[in-house]
Amino acid sequence: MAVWRARRAGKLAWLAVLAPAFLSGCIPLIPQGAPVPPVPPTAPNAALVGTRPGPTPAGLGFSDTNARAALAAFVTSCPRLTRRTDASGLTRPEDWTPACAAAAGWPPEDARGFFSRYFETATVARGEALVTGYYEPEIAGVRVRQPGFDVPVYAMPPDLVRARPGDAPPQPDGSQPLGRYDETGRFAPYFDRTAIENGALAGRGLEIGWVADRAELFFLQVQGSGRLRAPDGTVVRLGFAGQNGYPYTGIGSVMRAQGLIGSGPNAKSGQYPGSMQGILRYIHEHPVEGSALMRQNQSFVFFRERTGPDTVGALGVPIAPRTTLAADPAFVPLGAPVWLQGDGGISGKNISGLWVAQDTGGAIKGPNRFDSFWGAGAEARTIAGGMRAQGQALILLPKGTLARLNGQ
Repeated sequence: MAVWRARRAGKLAWLAVLAPAFLSGCIPLIPQGAPVPPVPPTAPNAALVGTRPGPTPAGLGFSDTNARAALAAFVTSCPRLTRRTDASGLTRPEDWTPACAAAAGWPPEDARGFFSRYFETATVARGEALVTGYYEPEIAGVRVRQPGFDVPVYAMPPDLVRARPGDAPPQPDGSQPLGRYDETGRFAPYFDRTAIENGALAGRGLEIGWVADRAELFFLQVQGSGRLRAPDGTVVRLGFAGQNGYPYTGIGSVMRAQGLIGSGPNAKSGQYPGSMQGILRYIHEHPVEGSALMRQNQSFVFFRERTGPDTVGALGVPIAPRTTLAADPAFVPLGAPVWLQGDGGISGKNISGLWVAQDTGGAIKGPNRFDSFWGAGAEARTIAGGMRAQGQALILLPKGTLARLNGQ
């Protein structure tokens, strides 16, 4: 919400299509101010699937409030945007310099004028967007194990490493796979979710917290960050640290294929609602089947304790509710504004307006696939849990980008 940054992060980021939106989500975090490694280009990327000019920004009907929020997010993104390799193939760091130089001192009351002055729009591929949602969850948990809090939250294991060249085939993006070196020195896949839940990491001092509900921890892992709240009110803030190297399996998709959940809040008899809340209810009401279902997702997320004031996404800057999008950096330059038009699916929340691509996610792959961030708390959980919107997307690029790409 969601590439094991590594998106999200990444997004990491793991997120995916569970049901409508938990089906997605993730805020794999990296320390604010830390260098952001370039994401290796994947094939295809935006430059290969094709782009075409869209309408002028002035004709999109930006609202004042929305444009102000997007301008503020764009300003925070500029220090990364102007020096980060764009894996989409659409822009170069210097393309963003004029807009970023102007944005820092641009009057917020004329935010709509800023986007009209410095940007043009582009449709990537067909522009047909799928938008899910993510948020920052808070679940019952403590720092030190006590009765009722028996499920461990693990820090990144030191033996989880990337294979040395020649020890394992590279991945499609050219990077080496994650895993571990066994007692014989041979590289092997890391422990999967089942092995970890059965105690593969127990007794190694990796526990940074303990929670009461394994299913709630599962969804916190889907989101990639969150908070543990103890009975005495103390809070431990968790950020994404890493992942065990297995691909993400969206259990909502598995449940839908089995006919366990419907496609909306009014599921048929015997089905659960097609939302995060519906999936969680099924797991709680069917603990044996629910545990087996969660273990179909072999991917496992590790955390670190967060001490800074902000939630930070894959771009390395703070993310903002109803403004930040997780996107696939192979198709959208991280830091670029994005115009979406569509409704919120069963969440009922309209997604139309300006957003800024500041995060990534493990399940956020392909052109026009996005994960929208809604903040923290009960309302954010409800919106994100029911978000599965379809609509249209336009990428806002610095003026002159399309002409350069077309050799004009």
